Amino acid sequence: MRAPLVPVILSGGAGTRLWPASRSHYPKQFLPLLDPQRSLLQQTLGRLTGFDRPEAPIVVCNEVHRFLVAEQLRQAGIEGADIVLESAPRNTAPAIALAALQALSRYDSARLLIMPADHLLEDEAALAMAVEQGRALLDEGYLVTFGITPRSAHTGYGYIRSGQALTHGMAVSEFVEKPDAATAEGYLQAGGYFWNSGMFLVDARALLDALAQHAAAVLEAATLAWQGGCRDLDFIRPDATAFESGPSISLDYAVMEHTERAAVLPLSCGWSDIGAWDAVFEARSGQRDAAGNVTEGDVLLEGTRDSLVISQSRLVATLGLASVIAVETEDAVLLASRDRMQDLKQIVARLEQAERPESRTHSRVYRPWGWYRSMVRGEGFQVKEIMVQPGEALSLQKHHHRAEHWVVVQGTARVTRGDRDDHSMTSLTTTMVAEDESIYLPLGTVHRLENPGRIALRLIEVQTGRYLEEDDIVRFEDRYRRDS
Repeated sequence: MRAPLVPVILSGGAGTRLWPASRSHYPKQFLPLLDPQRSLLQQTLGRLTGFDRPEAPIVVCNEVHRFLVAEQLRQAGIEGADIVLESAPRNTAPAIALAALQALSRYDSARLLIMPADHLLEDEAALAMAVEQGRALLDEGYLVTFGITPRSAHTGYGYIRSGQALTHGMAVSEFVEKPDAATAEGYLQAGGYFWNSGMFLVDARALLDALAQHAAAVLEAATLAWQGGCRDLDFIRPDATAFESGPSISLDYAVMEHTERAAVLPLSCGWSDIGAWDAVFEARSGQRDAAGNVTEGDVLLEGTRDSLVISQSRLVATLGLASVIAVETEDAVLLASRDRMQDLKQIVARLEQAERPESRTHSRVYRPWGWYRSMVRGEGFQVKEIMVQPGEALSLQKHHHRAEHWVVVQGTARVTRGDRDDHSMTSLTTTMVAEDESIYLPLGTVHRLENPGRIALRLIEVQTGRYLEEDDIVRFEDRYRRDS
């Protein structure tokens, strides 16, 4: 009987070269960059149907993204998935070690198909065929990676140099870093070099054995984190201290460069890592107009060619431009040359250094109960739009520095409130607030907002006070078990 095939989705990327659409609290894997109906994560999940009897996936993600992952799995109709939380980014080797330990807690043996959550892969049948070939290599004791047959002398990818031929594919001769243009051209002309896709097919026990031999510190930290972990709602939360005690290292560096049992399977499948806006432009080549432009949203072009222009909230007009990337969001605009996309992370680094919120969050901020959007902000006041999903509720909370006035514009709100600084359940009262009605919550009032209805609850919140940041929240009860 064949060992179960367990898909492992790595969803820890930050997507800094896709700013301002991608930000650290809502990175690229959760965005519908290529398909207006599905995010990159959901497109990755959609590939699972092409494999022979795959098991429910394991998704490894940063803990701050846990509710985003859970919601997108629900929207994709994925049931029974395990969501494993990383307390801090530690690269792929520790994440994959956690996934292997989780898979072996479910099955006596398991084969792991490891895929990043944020890549494009157009020919899913080609991947399914390569996976079947890879299963045969696992039977021979190999650890398999998938090498993309290069279509150009690309300088944004690492490369894999192949060695002797195997039953399927080739042995890995070496992994090489992202090359300069001349070196990449030499790889393309020489042949035998493949783009490093970051996808793997491994036997879970064989992987753990390889980690024990070549990266014992990674395995030790992951094992201690696993053993000291716990269930938290629908999530698996490894021990943070133990997990962060291990090295931050990729699986390539930790194992694949050292083992003698590394194999590469060539793959031609329309793959891209969608690492920057120029990759989005290329992936959407079928949408180009007569002048070679790709557009989205409310866009007006005049004398513009070979450009990507995206508007999310307002009219964007261009005049006399060529080979540019223009991306507009509610709170930021990027205008850049297409050939400078690898340098966009420098802009994000400067935003982070200046502690600007545009590097972390959007105007619309998602929460496990729904989302809020900052509309207007001035000295001593802020106006937000809030949406609460049916059946969901905010925490029982209070604020030290602001008062709030809520006006319901859709649905019905159940508002629980109590006296200042009193959150005992016996003293709380509940009020129903219907459409076109409002309620005022003075500074320090203990309160909770719920949506008891079957449609989304939308309201306008007017905040007044000396300090209006999100960290002015004292939580007394929270069904989502958030600390802040």
